[in-house]
Amino acid sequence: MVAMLLLVRFDLYFRKNPFGGEFTVFAGLEECIKLIANFKLTEEEVSFIRKSLPGSCEEGFLNYLREIDCSDVEVYAISEGTVVFPKVPLLRLEGPVAVVQLLETPVLNFVNFASLVTTNAARHRLVSGRPKMLFEFGLRRAQGPDGAIGASKYCYIGGFDATSNVAAGRLFGIPLRGTHSHAFVSSFMSPDEILERSLCSSDGSNTCEDFVTLVHSWLSKIQWLKSLGGIFGETNQSELAAFISYALAFPNNFLALVDTYDVIRSGVPNFCAVALALSDLGYRAVGIRLDSGDLAYLSSEARKIFHTIEKELGVPGFGKMIITASNDLNEETLDALRKQGHEVDCFGIGTYLVTCYAQAALGCVFKLVEINNQPRIKLSEDVSKVSIPCKKRCYRLYGKEGYSLVDIMTGENEPCPKVGERILCRHPFSESKRAYVVPKRVEELLKCYWPGKSGKVREELPALQDIRDHCIKQLEQMRPDHVRRLNPTPYKVSVSAKLYDFIHFLWLNEAPVGELQ
Repeated sequence: MVAMLLLVRFDLYFRKNPFGGEFTVFAGLEECIKLIANFKLTEEEVSFIRKSLPGSCEEGFLNYLREIDCSDVEVYAISEGTVVFPKVPLLRLEGPVAVVQLLETPVLNFVNFASLVTTNAARHRLVSGRPKMLFEFGLRRAQGPDGAIGASKYCYIGGFDATSNVAAGRLFGIPLRGTHSHAFVSSFMSPDEILERSLCSSDGSNTCEDFVTLVHSWLSKIQWLKSLGGIFGETNQSELAAFISYALAFPNNFLALVDTYDVIRSGVPNFCAVALALSDLGYRAVGIRLDSGDLAYLSSEARKIFHTIEKELGVPGFGKMIITASNDLNEETLDALRKQGHEVDCFGIGTYLVTCYAQAALGCVFKLVEINNQPRIKLSEDVSKVSIPCKKRCYRLYGKEGYSLVDIMTGENEPCPKVGERILCRHPFSESKRAYVVPKRVEELLKCYWPGKSGKVREELPALQDIRDHCIKQLEQMRPDHVRRLNPTPYKVSVSAKLYDFIHFLWLNEAPVGELQ
């Protein structure tokens, strides 16, 4: 039981940025703090532990488990949604060794997945460009319901605009977006199946008694438009029936999936006919979704048709119909579309986003850095796995252009870096890598989010929207070459000269000295 009274400090950090990039977005802090705030073993859980352990397990240990909580634990963390880098602690947990070790696995679980998905979302946001809308469509392909709900939340933090996951929208207040399915379109046979055909105008002043006939009249007009070169022949009538039925139900939110049969010969003209009929009654259709085919070509052709109809038929704003694209999109697809040129306004992204197909895990670790105020170091023949010992303070130094230049770790009692002061920043392990920095702004990264019984001021957890805004602002404060997709410039993570000397002093003290025979 004596070992349980030892006071320890652990750092949670990662060693390498994911997806071949040079940045990561930290997420999962809220779940960690909620766990710590409510950590308590039930009698049922203690009984299970008793059965799982050897018969020699002391009753005193089980009594200890019954009373255990996190009132003696302190948690310091970087703000959720912050862009972070290898070796810099994302969280530091301080407290009794037994309690902190029990927290190791759950906090690693929370942070690893959340940070990986958020980073993946941020990378998709960067490659698509800010004006484009991004929708998370990953529920059906996610790793179970928990993975799906979490992915929706963290994609939103990473810069996505909405989700198709209604449960996530309810739980977190994330905007919802979605369309009908191919099954909905193919379930219709013909417009004759539509029994209720009337639609009231948007201002309620009149009622169109036969909306189906109105749609057909518009379809005939656009089929004979000379400027379209007669590209529209006979369209698929079952598809038209589906579009009409959907528009009657949702006249203010008509967005049609146009690739069930043929995008240009059927889907787009059928959509245009319904959209023009809605326009007659004062409604404005939303647009179309493409879920297959050459998205660059099809979106461009659809946009040409919309512009032609606006010009020829005098329908203001028709050329600005929203074009949404889906179909197993990923970073590479978005990048290729951007280079080819396209007319897509919104992207619905699922499988590659929520499953983090390009990398399975982030690889966060949880390492002891101090025990009873004695610094500890973990050594390895692989220098990347050597830990940075002792309780540290972490700062981000900004340059004159507003971009962050370097993160620096110092010992707890070292003075804070000052604006305008020349600071020597050293690579933790490479003697020759060092640079002076004169910061224009200094930001301390670690804040107290759970003070335990220490009486320290506690940082409040922000709302989800604030975390998302913080993430977007953070990405804007990074130099473009650090966050670009191809061949990004590594961001510098450093230690102070004093901490550098201490690391290598402790390294030499702990490493065994070999003997040559």
